[in-house]
Order: sequence, then structure tokens, then C-alpha cells
Amino acid sequence: MNLANWASNNLGYIREQLAKHGGILFRNFHIDSPAKFENFAKAIGTELFDEYGDLPREDPGSKVYGSTPYPADKSILFHNESSHMHRWPMKIFFYCVKPAEKGGATPIIDCRKIYNELDPAIIKKMSEKKLLYVRNFVTGLDVSWQQFFQTSNRAAVEAYCKRAGIEYEWKENDQLSTRQLCNAVSRHPHTGEMLFFNQVQLHHISCLDASTRDSMLAMFDEKDLPRNVYYGDGSPIESSVMDEINTLFDRLAVRFQWQATDVIMLDNMMVSHSRDPFEGTRKIMVAMAEIVSQDEMPTI
Repeated sequence: MNLANWASNNLGYIREQLAKHGGILFRNFHIDSPAKFENFAKAIGTELFDEYGDLPREDPGSKVYGSTPYPADKSILFHNESSHMHRWPMKIFFYCVKPAEKGGATPIIDCRKIYNELDPAIIKKMSEKKLLYVRNFVTGLDVSWQQFFQTSNRAAVEAYCKRAGIEYEWKENDQLSTRQLCNAVSRHPHTGEMLFFNQVQLHHISCLDASTRDSMLAMFDEKDLPRNVYYGDGSPIESSVMDEINTLFDRLAVRFQWQATDVIMLDNMMVSHSRDPFEGTRKIMVAMAEIVSQDEMPTI
């Protein structure tokens, strides 16, 4: 069966199931090339997003990306893709070219459950204060600002930041610091459900493993860390709050083991994803579709 053709003829059913469950696994459909994966994603989504600077592009001209290049022995923490920005994809697709020999799952969490089960006092405070994401683009760590903004023209970066509501500051040695205020919770634009939609775990320094955290804090003052997140007024998020969030995430996480040619489609607002450590080689590809902006979101 041609999965792209089947998807085109069953869009209503796919959307109904995605709104209900937040994610769909397509297995044994033999998507055996990046081109077939891209065609499938196009069949379900609108135009695929091809301006994403946080992931490496698989092939020039394609709208498919490689997954985050991060050490295999470390976890990539939970996040909703681009929720720390002014716009993000409603749909995100992952395609397994090669599963790891051991580990390497892509755990997911239903953000409706997080919102409903997290301490209401935390939800209230984060809803009111919002989240401030601070990013320092440091050469050799994480992506460069040139990669992220896909330009080496400072004026173009500044124009983008002004359009997106990003505060920016140029520093010595051609380094850039940005600050972006975003919601911590959102209302789903189609279902109306409340969601814990953010990247607080991925960005908060306390959530890194101890060795990585200690190394980062030995290299940088806290204000100069490559990534961190605060309450919207710039005050620190309490350790007790992060502990409760991390405990809840651990309890709610759902895992499955990748098989070659698997494709999983997620509602990026409804479901958060991460990556487990792995051994051996692993290749997962990514596509994103249906870009929306904060201005389009319904009132909370």
C-alpha cells in the first residue's frame, strides 16, 4: 500500500484519531526512503516547514531534517518543538531509517495530562508569569546563530528578532544573546483543551545530568549559559517546581521501540517528545507541517 495515497484519501479519519490520541504510529508500510517519508508528510500536512535552524537539513532542497545531533549517552529532555519561539508546527513527523542497537526510544507525553495532573498552583503561576527563554549562541556549543537564523547578516537577524518579539544583544567574539517571552500553557486551537506547552525541562539548567550541568556551570556564569529558562519576569523557577515537573514527566512518559521504516505523527501542541540514550548507530528523520503563531492562539 502506498501510504501517501492512503493518507490523502483518509485525511478526515487521520485528523479525528490525532485529535483523540495526540499521536499515530504507522508501522509496516515500508517507507524506505526520505523522499517517500517527505511525500507522506506532505499528504497529511500543509506545506512542510523548511526554515528551521535548530536541526540539520538532511539534503539541500528537501524539507526533511535529521534529528538533533546530541551525544548518544545523554537524554534529550521533553519539549514541544519550537514552543520557545513565536511560531511552531502543529504537526511533527519522525521516520526511523535505522533503530539503535540498544535504547534510543522517543518517549512522548500527553500535554493534556500534564496540565490536568500538575499542581494547580504551579499551573497558575506559570500561566500568569509565562516563561522567559534565554539563549546564548556560543561558537562550538549547540547551533551557531548563523545556523539558527540561516544567515550571517546581522541586520537580517535583527530584523527577524524585531518581527518575532525577541530581545537580542550582540556580544564579544561575534556571539549573540536572545531572550524570548512565551506562554507556559496554551489552549489547543482545534479541540479547545488546555495544554502544558513549553520547553521548560529542555532548557532549565537543573534538568541536565549532573556531569553536564557541573561542566556548564564551570565554563559559564548562569546568565551566559547556552540555554536556560526563567519565569517571565526573569526570576528563577524554584527547584521544587522543577522536581515536581520532572517526577510527573517520568510517570506519564510512554515509550515504544523503533523499528526500521516506522513513522510516527504527533500533534506537536498536544504531545511532548524526548529521546532516550542509545548505543550503536541510530538515524531518525524529522518533518514539520502546519506552522502557526502565538498570535493565532485562542485566549487562555
